[in-house]
Amino acid sequence: MATEPDTTDVREQHSFDQGALEKYLAWQLPDFPLQLPEPLTVRQYSSGQSNPTFYLKKGSKTYVLRKKPHGPLLPQAHKVDREYRVQKALFAAGFPVPEPLLYCSDASVIGTEFYVMQHVQGRIFRDLALPGVSPAERSALYIAMIETLARLHSFNVNSLGLQGYGRGSGYCKRQISTWRRQYQAAAHADIPAMDELAEWLVNNVPAGDAEENLIHGDFRIDNIIFHPREARVLAVLDWELSTTGHPLADFAYSIAFYFWPPNLMHLNLGTFKNINDTAGIPTIEELVSVYSRCRGTTTSLDNLNFFLALSYFKIASICQGIYARYLLGNSAAENSHKFGNMVETLATAGLQIAKKTSFTTAIQFRSTGELFQQSQRGKEVLQKVKDFMGKHVFPAEKEMAEFYARNKHSPDVWKKPALIERLKERAKAEGLWNLFLPAVSGLGQVDYALIAEETGKCYFAPEVFNCHAPDTGNMEVLHMYGSEEQKKQWLEPLLEGKISSCFCMTEPDVASSDATNMECSLQRDGGSFIINGKKWWSSGAGNPNCKFAIVMARDKNTSASRYKQHSMIIVPMDTPGVKLIRPLSVFGYFDYFHGGHFEVHFNNVRVPASHLILGEGRGFEIAQGRLGPGRIHHCMRSIGAAETALRIL
Repeated sequence: MATEPDTTDVREQHSFDQGALEKYLAWQLPDFPLQLPEPLTVRQYSSGQSNPTFYLKKGSKTYVLRKKPHGPLLPQAHKVDREYRVQKALFAAGFPVPEPLLYCSDASVIGTEFYVMQHVQGRIFRDLALPGVSPAERSALYIAMIETLARLHSFNVNSLGLQGYGRGSGYCKRQISTWRRQYQAAAHADIPAMDELAEWLVNNVPAGDAEENLIHGDFRIDNIIFHPREARVLAVLDWELSTTGHPLADFAYSIAFYFWPPNLMHLNLGTFKNINDTAGIPTIEELVSVYSRCRGTTTSLDNLNFFLALSYFKIASICQGIYARYLLGNSAAENSHKFGNMVETLATAGLQIAKKTSFTTAIQFRSTGELFQQSQRGKEVLQKVKDFMGKHVFPAEKEMAEFYARNKHSPDVWKKPALIERLKERAKAEGLWNLFLPAVSGLGQVDYALIAEETGKCYFAPEVFNCHAPDTGNMEVLHMYGSEEQKKQWLEPLLEGKISSCFCMTEPDVASSDATNMECSLQRDGGSFIINGKKWWSSGAGNPNCKFAIVMARDKNTSASRYKQHSMIIVPMDTPGVKLIRPLSVFGYFDYFHGGHFEVHFNNVRVPASHLILGEGRGFEIAQGRLGPGRIHHCMRSIGAAETALRIL
């Protein structure tokens, strides 16, 4: 039987009565499969240095249990009830955390308090260099982490129902006092650097220490579960240290690895590593920019040196506590005996950071003189594209021009010439296919941007490589947000180039530049949705091979905010009620090759609810994900077209 990754048999010092736990869950946990004959499977997670964490499985149901350690504990630590409370509030607000299912304060059940939450299946990266993913995905994963942190810091504590969760203003002073007290309670030797760092922090508390945002307290990438295939956060874990306070404490803690002492790397703790030279890891400036943009704040981040120094003081104190629990015999960490030697080195690093006033990181182009840094693979693929264009695409321009001149007044003008299919098969055979999608091609945005520039030099070249709009945008949407069923039915044939699609968003009767004006309606009717409305400039709709549209529509009857009323849904083009009205010209051209830009009407169009993408009210979220790469690709192709125009001149 396959076991949960990163788990071991339950360690002796954390063992408990599993039969008593199973009886309790059968009594208290809804939908617990108590009728199954097999016993409850319990495995202990290897990670986690404080509260022991366990994987539970009964039949097809999986859960995670967090509990206090047995034995004597440090004061004010291991508050599993707080973890449960904050996760419950955040889950209700739609923030990515595992759903908390029950909390048990009765220590007689398994010997300590505990809580149970849903098990979330996804990727956890213990190595911060994120091995096994492309540089492009590595960058996207870090950006997703920081965007999630900014979202957490944007919550109003009272609106979450977490009044009294923190202790009011004075967070920084309390943090210094708390970790100093924790360190002193666990200290096994005199470490002058810890005392010196504590004094520096006391004397440099930021003015106006009154911030009261909800903060995680231990926010780092190995406390995050990512989607199995996408750079999307599914759940943030380990809320033991959460409270209200200054958000920069979280941000500084999340980037502390940039300054990690290199002589600690050999411990291989799976927590921090020096990864400044790893391809794809964003610079500090980039993470600051992302965080500030998401929160709408300045990028200066005053007093960052204080919060980084505080982070190192906290980490050093935590290491001391882990080592103290090792000496007591109740540490959750298998390697806890190594932590005692880390304290002094971390305190020294904190003192060095305290003196820094600038936190820039080396950006490669500054030293090389190159503005864009391509990967080696990116350079190789770009050269192959250039060779292919020169050998096959540009020589085909004359034949393409003759086809459209010959069929100008024929219905066949909307069909793709047979030449295109031959070129597509040749490009696919040479591996020049779906280059726009990092998860498929392994190319980063810089790599692909330069390729898009090259393909923009010929109007039909993007389709030869299956890198043409609007199919690229639709493929990105389905890849990032589609269900497995949607991917199988629609994404796979798009990736294979067997079908085409269109995108229906802009409307003729309203100012669609502000999508909240949208009139096309989406109404639930049992297991279906009914769509009514008009769209235009629907690129690709005239292609005879266009099999479906992704339609953005609005539920006018919802009381949700104006940015959560819209949804995106897949509509097969042969669905009754879908009608192509007319092609629209652009500068006098109907753009036959690209399937035109059509006005499309939807009259009581009924599609299954399973065609809805991601969920009701998620349209704006999907649109932003679609527009990000799409704008870059369009702009780079436009540059290529402009270069061709200059060459003709």
